Order: sequence, then structure tokens, then C-alpha cells
Amino acid sequence: MKLSRMALIGLAAGSLVFAGCSTTGSGDAAGGATASGAAGGATASGAAEGSAADAGGASTAARARRAGYSGTMRLDDPASILAVRKIYFEFDSSEISFDNKLVLRAHSEHLNANSSTNITIEGHADERGSREYNIALGERRANAIKAYMTAEGVNPAQLNVVSFGEERPDLLGHDANAWSKNRRGVLVY
Repeated sequence: MKLSRMALIGLAAGSLVFAGCSTTGSGDAAGGATASGAAGGATASGAAEGSAADAGGASTAARARRAGYSGTMRLDDPASILAVRKIYFEFDSSEISFDNKLVLRAHSEHLNANSSTNITIEGHADERGSREYNIALGERRANAIKAYMTAEGVNPAQLNVVSFGEERPDLLGHDANAWSKNRRGVLVY
């Protein structure tokens, strides 16, 4: 546990160094998910189509870099990294990006500190692909999140998995923007 906190502090310091060297004006760097999942999928290149701004306008990546988990964070605080509950994925992928791993690490630490808390991990997909394929892809995404959190020390009994496939879109539409918002995992407390 101490080692993971030290690694997170080192990561935050490294992010600050890189952010300080940046020549961009204002705005946050976009993060998002990258490619290929445990059950297979395409590998994505650099730009993350699935990274989307969360409530308040800050991207998942920016929020993850700004705030690591501290034991005093509350789930209902919109400024907390724990307010980020959606994990976005690339097309046909269940691989978790680095920035989303920071978010999941914070949630894992919260669950480790609150062993009586259980969550449901919802897996979702965009509308492309057959209904059956998307149910399976949503399940792979939810299971990838569960596997990561379990590796971070969360008791598997605290984590329930459900897949909705394409049945519960976050954003209605038939374009790249809607699809990127619908390829997600959601942590429901």
C-alpha cells in the first residue's frame, strides 16, 4: 500500500514536470483510453477519441493528474477524483489507459479503506456491432476494470459486473462523438 502511494506521488511529480514544460496556452490535456482488450481488439494509436470532458469541463486525464486519492476525499465532492465514474475505451477495446488507471487506483484505495462499500461496474459499447457482440464487449470492459481494481487490492466481493452492451447509450447519435461517449465502463456506488 505504501509503495503504491509512493509510486502515485512520483507519478504526480513527473506529471507536474511535464506539465510545467508544456508550451500550450490554456486548457487541459485530453486523456482517454487506449486499445486492445484481454479478449482481443484493435490497437489504437496516440489520440484518444474516447477521452471526454467530465462534469465541470475538466477531462478525466486532467482531473487524475491534479488530484490523487487521499483518505479524506468524499464521493459526493465534484472536485474529487472520485467524482470521475466513467472510464472510456477505444473502439473494440477493453484496455484501460494510463489516465484511467489513475482514476481506478483512487477508487480502489477508497474501496480498500471502506470495505463495507460495494459497487457495480457497468460495461457499455457503442451501437456498431451485433447486439450479442456488444454485450460481450461490455462485459470484457467491466471485467477489465474489475481485474485492475482487484489487482489494486480490492476484495472481488465488493465488485459486481454487469454488461449493457449498446442498450443504454450515454449520448444518442450516430457519429464519432456519440460513439466515443458510449464506449465506457461506469462505476456505480
